[in-house]
Amino acid sequence: MRPLFRLIPLVALALPAAGALIGTNPPAQPLTAERIARLPASEQAPWRDYLERSNQQRRADQAFVAAELKAAGLQRPVVPREGRGGMPLDREADWYAGPEARHVAEVIVSYQTPNGGWSKNLDMHGEVRRPGDSFIADNASPVKPIPGDYGTSNDPHWNYFSTIDNDATTTQLRFLARVITAVGPDQAAADRAAFLRGVVYLLQAQYPNGGWPQVWPLNGGYHDDVTFNDDAMVQVLEVLQGVAGGRPPYAFTGPELRQRAAAAVAAGIRCILDAQIVVNGRRTVWCQQHDVLTLAPTSARNYEPPVECSAESASLTDFLMAQPDPSPEIVAAVHAAAAWLEKAAIHDRVWTRYGRRSAAPSGGAAADSAGARRPRPKPGVTHLVPSPGAPALWARYYQIGTDLPVYGDRDKSIHDRIEEISVERQNGYQWFNSRPAETLARYGEWRRAHPAPSS
Repeated sequence: MRPLFRLIPLVALALPAAGALIGTNPPAQPLTAERIARLPASEQAPWRDYLERSNQQRRADQAFVAAELKAAGLQRPVVPREGRGGMPLDREADWYAGPEARHVAEVIVSYQTPNGGWSKNLDMHGEVRRPGDSFIADNASPVKPIPGDYGTSNDPHWNYFSTIDNDATTTQLRFLARVITAVGPDQAAADRAAFLRGVVYLLQAQYPNGGWPQVWPLNGGYHDDVTFNDDAMVQVLEVLQGVAGGRPPYAFTGPELRQRAAAAVAAGIRCILDAQIVVNGRRTVWCQQHDVLTLAPTSARNYEPPVECSAESASLTDFLMAQPDPSPEIVAAVHAAAAWLEKAAIHDRVWTRYGRRSAAPSGGAAADSAGARRPRPKPGVTHLVPSPGAPALWARYYQIGTDLPVYGDRDKSIHDRIEEISVERQNGYQWFNSRPAETLARYGEWRRAHPAPSS
């Protein structure tokens, strides 16, 4: 596979003196009737049905909100307080039967949208939603978008109405399951009904190819992509796998729903395997988003290009390693992903921000491992600096075909050095992480039970 944007020769992790603009981020393509019509005739029907079902559900959701506003005498819904807390999943079982957890469950149920999902960035520890209150917090970006911004919503009043982004929907379901288990299904009838509707929402949102969009009903743009970003699809699969197995805290679910969940998990795993990026005949890892129809790596926001991604790939590898009795294809996919993660590791460097909020090295310059003097980094920006013996680090993004780190900016430009992008993006995004180290540690044990297939 060739790089998905224009390639200029780079120097691997040597931090060359001058960076290069290596490409422009292309837009993602939404799911449309026109795109479906270009598929082979035998493949079109399930996609047409899916798109029509999505459109019907959006119309039903909007009609529900309009009717509720009219009954409340409001022109616009009251926007709730933004927040992401209030749904702890790590408390002792008795806590979920107590008054605090029961109140949170009541708030969760009140904010369940007509389609069965939830929006994101809502404070579920606050007040119960009243008729006329919005189901959506203010999810607009705090940064003014540029013309043609990939992140601009078609309708700011219908932004992430129901989504799996930012742990939404899956966290509500996990919390409700714990409350239902703690108090008993009969004593938590409303919570159980909301949980079952939420699982059905996930099942309805699944694409014919086994993937999930970030937002359903579909919202267009990159939101229609199969979304691995921030572990969204992995979290959906984990919930459905719990339902399918009927294990606590999902033991209250019935056999029909368990069967549907099991089928959805199998299709989701198939999608993960089909989406794994192949370069020169060899499997590597995954992008944050993959095209809804082709499963090719694709872009999202302006600064999120079609690339190989370290953190999401680590989570996908973990999920595959957790499968009991993995198929030979799963085993091969895990070995390939682990090999890529090992290769992509950055050694003997740390990611450091200099400026008012973090201390810079003392003096006007700093010494590298050989004792040579390096110029002091410019204040207020991000740098990779030498640090012999530092734990392994991974860039967020690697260019497909070269496996070299790349960095995107809000103007859709893609660079080979983080210092070349705007200070706002340098400091406003997690460009490096150590997440794959955990995966590789697990892989060391896993591969002893699942040796790599002979080539």
